[in-house]
Amino acid sequence: MPYVLIRTKVQDFAKWRAAYDEHLAMRKAAGLTERYLLRNADNPNEVIILFETSDLGSARAFSISAELRQKMRESGVVDESDIFFLT
Repeated sequence: MPYVLIRTKVQDFAKWRAAYDEHLAMRKAAGLTERYLLRNADNPNEVIILFETSDLGSARAFSISAELRQKMRESGVVDESDIFFLT
């Protein structure tokens, strides 16, 4: 099963989490299933998410979509996220 691992920093975890939760349908439509959502023990505004996916192509397309980039800005993502596509 392929996976997508994302590491990002956010301005305020609570604000980001609310926006993230609101967009579950968008992630599901892209074929992503959240397996783990973790916070750095030393920096609670650094987030690491592991998704399972059945289609890396759809996951890649979603990761560069303008809609996702806009949602990330609105939710308070403050750095360039690291995204890894894993098999």
